[in-house]
Amino acid sequence: MKGLSRRGLLGGAAAAAAAAGVAAVDEAAETRASVRDRGPVAGPATVFPNDPRYQELTVGYNQRWVGRPDYVRVVSSTEQVVAAVQEAVDAGKRISVVSGGHCLAPFVFNDEVKVVIDLAGLNDVYFDTRRGAFAVEGGARLSNVYETLYKKWGVTIPGGMCPTVGIGGHTTGGGYGFLSRQFGAVIDHLAAVEVVVVDRSRTARAIVATRDPDDPHHALWWACAGGGGGNFGVVTTFWFRTQGRTGTDPGGLLVSPPKDVLLSAVGIPWSMLDRATFTALVTNWGAWYESAAAPDSPAKALSGVASLAHRSAQNVFLLTQVDAAAPGAEGLLSGYLAALTSGLGVDAVVAAQPAQKLPWLHAVRLIAASIPSFINPTLRGSSKSAYLRTSYTPVQAGAMYDALTRTDFANPAGAVTLAGFSGGAINAVPSTRTALAHRDAAFWTLFETQWQDPAADAANIGWLRDLYGAVWSATGGYPVPGEQADGCYINNPDPDITDPAFNRSGVPWQTLYYKDNYPRLQRVKAAYDPRGVFKHAQSITAAE
Repeated sequence: MKGLSRRGLLGGAAAAAAAAGVAAVDEAAETRASVRDRGPVAGPATVFPNDPRYQELTVGYNQRWVGRPDYVRVVSSTEQVVAAVQEAVDAGKRISVVSGGHCLAPFVFNDEVKVVIDLAGLNDVYFDTRRGAFAVEGGARLSNVYETLYKKWGVTIPGGMCPTVGIGGHTTGGGYGFLSRQFGAVIDHLAAVEVVVVDRSRTARAIVATRDPDDPHHALWWACAGGGGGNFGVVTTFWFRTQGRTGTDPGGLLVSPPKDVLLSAVGIPWSMLDRATFTALVTNWGAWYESAAAPDSPAKALSGVASLAHRSAQNVFLLTQVDAAAPGAEGLLSGYLAALTSGLGVDAVVAAQPAQKLPWLHAVRLIAASIPSFINPTLRGSSKSAYLRTSYTPVQAGAMYDALTRTDFANPAGAVTLAGFSGGAINAVPSTRTALAHRDAAFWTLFETQWQDPAADAANIGWLRDLYGAVWSATGGYPVPGEQADGCYINNPDPDITDPAFNRSGVPWQTLYYKDNYPRLQRVKAAYDPRGVFKHAQSITAAE
């Protein structure tokens, strides 16, 4: 797999929030104390520009974005977050928050941010007996979440492939991965959140908001379930329990991953592809996922990624995972690969690369280890996204082919990644149940490029803009929600989406990310962040 590229709602809620502030902090602290003895909690670390750690703590996964805050506060408890937020608010300093550091746009690290709150010390994963749910603290990384949940209780959340992604941004944006067609998005298992917010009197406090519709803070839970990171406050703890699960056995309260999976990695040499066969591959892919998008599809046990890297990478890859215990799993996989490669003349190439049967956690580790960009700390990058209800057209596939075979651009990390992480169980949830509105897509696509040399910024960014603009030229450069497309994924934020020079669709970026859920998100913003303390270049604005 070497060479793969990645990547009456509120009512009196505002008043209730203010009234419940101290109680919420006490309740949250009581919950944590009743679960397990954490022992002494380390005090917060404050890192100033003259500290050798400062450089490391002011840049994330995307090396293009470097911050220059007055200091970074590394916290280890909710109480420390409350204190850090209050201190910054009192001093009138702009705040940003780091969970895993994978924000692909300059939302966290930029010149306007004066205080970065880093949740690295707040990273426990445990079973909360009081809430009957699994608690994952806001600074945990996906690799630790998967390892801990599975080894201790045999359960998981259906999250993404990259091991170093933080739970905070991943969950608040929705969260997808290889198990999502089978079990839903990460937020479909989100039972509660603890959020540090700032009220109109500029007082910071922690609030616990739950999935229960009768919870006075239910609107805050709803917004944190797909509304994107950095919008409403600092999420210090996520609690996960699958909807409808009851009992006292933790192993029965969250979904269990497959015991074994069939993992297939098929590389198709670019030398075997021309414009017609490449177009067939792209349209075949879309047709298969379109046919398998229904919540009751028997094919929801299968998810795949097609990494269509630039011709200089020499190959394109089909990475596929199937629940080995699903009825007819081997036939499902072979039929899928046959459907995707129909008309390409690569049957022998596919047959020579058989699937492996692996324990689920082995497969998680293997995928992570096989994609070097997941753990490479030196990369700069640019990315864009699109949800699709139906397949790409031959014209759109041809535009991809033109960009991926350009001879004046030869970066093997430039790619179109077709991600089969939509449809199935994700589409069983109404679009208004959570803030994640994209509930009838068949698949989504990541358009991306990564590089190391700052001198290559213009060439890479320009190439990606040309590619994306050509694919979506018929709708003004962006995937306007309609019969074919369904907007963009907030967890792949795109700085160009607000610029009319690139987004000529006439459709505002808020609609592309949130569709009809945006006005409701604005009302939540007004109730829980009325002073606009938590903001970035594409943050939700409060309703007037």
